This record gives sequence, C-alpha cells and structure tokens, in this order.
Amino acid sequence: MTTINGEVASGFEPVHEAFAANFDQHGDIGAAVCVYQHGHPVVDLWGGTADPDTGRPWQQDTLQLVYSATKGATATAAHLLVQRGALELDAPVAKYWPEFAANGKAEIPVRWLLSHQAGLVALDQPVPLADALAWQSMADALAAQRPLWTPGTAHGYHGRTWGWLVGEVIHRVSGRTPGRFFADEIAAPLGLDFFIGLPANERDRVSQMVYKQPEIDLTTLPAESIPEELREQVAAWRDPNSFSNRAYQVTEPAAIDFNAPEVQAAELPASNGISTARGLARMYASVIGEVDGVRLLTPETLASATKEQASGVDEVLVAPSRFSCGYMLPIETCPMIGPNSFGHTGRGGSLGFADPEHGIAFGYAMNHIIGGPDDVRASLLVDAVRQSLA
Repeated sequence: MTTINGEVASGFEPVHEAFAANFDQHGDIGAAVCVYQHGHPVVDLWGGTADPDTGRPWQQDTLQLVYSATKGATATAAHLLVQRGALELDAPVAKYWPEFAANGKAEIPVRWLLSHQAGLVALDQPVPLADALAWQSMADALAAQRPLWTPGTAHGYHGRTWGWLVGEVIHRVSGRTPGRFFADEIAAPLGLDFFIGLPANERDRVSQMVYKQPEIDLTTLPAESIPEELREQVAAWRDPNSFSNRAYQVTEPAAIDFNAPEVQAAELPASNGISTARGLARMYASVIGEVDGVRLLTPETLASATKEQASGVDEVLVAPSRFSCGYMLPIETCPMIGPNSFGHTGRGGSLGFADPEHGIAFGYAMNHIIGGPDDVRASLLVDAVRQSLA
C-alpha cells in the first residue's frame, strides 16, 4: 500500500480514505490533494512516486504540470486587471491589441475570448512549435486569423489557442507577459508554488508524467459498435478537418512533449502551468475569500467573473460544456461541490476549483495522465469533500 503523507482536519477523513484508494484501486502513481475551507487548509496530502524511472518519491513540494487547470490561473489574472479598471470585458479586444482587428474581428469583445466564443480554435496555417513557444509568432498568427464561426453565435473549447489569446491581452494591458504578471501579482503575494513558465532552478522539483493509453481506440471500431451517445464525438475524432482535431493542431508538429524542459520553461497560459495541489487550492481560496491577509477578487468582481456566458453542446468537445469568463462551470460529468462552484479541469485528471457557498477551494495534481470516462480519481476526491461537508 502507498504511504500517504500530510494532514487532514477532523471531519475530512473521507478525503484521506479516497486519496489512498486512488493509489490502491484507480491508478495514481504520484499525487497530491489539498482542500481549503474558509481560507485555511483542512486537507494537505501527498504520496507515491514523482519519477517512476528513478524512484524519486513525491514530496510535499513536488511540482506537477496541470495542463488546462492553468486556465483558471490565467482567468484570475485577467479578472484582477478588470478589477483594477485596466481591462473591460465588453471592450473590443482590438482596443488593447489593435492588430487583432484583422479579418473581421474588430468588434469581438474580451469576454468572448475568455468564454470560448471567438471562433479562433484553430489556425489556417500552424505555427512552428519553437516559434510558438517563443510567443510572438503565435500571437501574430491569431491576430491575423479569420474566425471559424461567427463570433458570439456558438462556443467551442479553445484548448490551445485560449492561452495565447487571453495571454496577449494581459500582455498588452499590463506590459508584462502573462506568466510574469501571474508571478508578480498572484503567486508572490500568496507564496504560491505555481508557475506559468518554469524557472530553471525549479526543474528538479517537477514530477515526470506517465501517460496511459486507452485500452480501446474507439475510432477504429465499426460505427454500430460505438455507444449511441458517443457516435457524434467519435465521428468528429475521425474527421481530420473537425474542430475536435484542428484545435490541437495549431503548431507544427502538433504534438507537444509537456515533459520537455523547453516546453515547461515557455509561457503557455492555457496548458503548461506547473503547481502543487496546495498552490491550486490556495489560489482559489484567495479568489473567494481572504488567505493570510490576501484576497484576490472582490465579491463584485467574483460575481462578474463566474456568471455563465456560454453553455450547451461545445463545437470542439462535441459534448455539453459551460463557461463563465474563463472558468468552467459545473456540469453533470464534473459537478464540483455544487451549482455555485467554478474552476478548471486539466488533461488527464488534474482539477482546481472553488465553491464560495461552502468556502471550499480544492486542488488535485497527479503524474499519471489517464483521462476519459474511466478516470474517476478527481471525482472520488470531490465526492469525499462533499461527504465531509455533509
């Protein structure tokens, strides 16, 4: 059995039990979970192996790439600028980024970038990966790109492009790159172990990701063998020209090795945040309340930031999704704690969110990238938090 380290406050023992079960029954290799309640940590657990190749154990300060859970951090940075009066959600993006007006985009408001409604999920001409990691070439390509649907009429998950789109607005408004702005204005005041653009001297703390391949590739099965509720999704995966595929083919090559030092050092505000579970939870705790004297967003800013902007069938995911301005909102497959929760998942299982009604902030980070309907690890931990509250 895996040794579980850390502390759990009285009443939150179900989270410890669920976390241990994730190692014994559900595939965790190395992982951490943290829960804050009303600004104070009530769960802070870690265990397992950070690097299976060397046997390096997962420590309290082990860092983990959390994929799209990064979007919640970037959205928080954007709303901090809104709160300060430097950025307006209903202003045209082109007010801050004049080049963005090209190809019929002059009237797209900032809120449509944040809520995945801009129709910029893909590029007509992918950018060389090395250039994309250096930032400016990708920002220029997106500024020149035509929308792939009429902006504001539909929503589709901008899995990769969202980070450059929102990040360039942060850059233009603040004069700092999005990773630098996050480091200065959010991570530093809170003492977060959370980076968008990993410093070289932190690399030794990062876990090594292990990827689980699906046991069955649904795209290889005859259509009649696929469950009816998945047929539309699978058809999109099979179509090389679908948004489902093109959204992740914005670089050349399309595949990105997120274990690579140069990828972790770059600023990809949609997908390469590197954090501890405690960093995720502590950030969200400071969004909904005070943490050691720091509160990031006022109640008024929070209400605006978490109001639903888009819902229904997603043009990229080909499944239901709900978004506020940058945060995912609860849906049946990711209910979080309740209807007032908000946050963001990450590829393979990572999750960060807050629930202001219960004063809860949650972070889960792990290095076994599983994903899909078979991955129940995060949901079991959230169920255990809900049980503890009950």
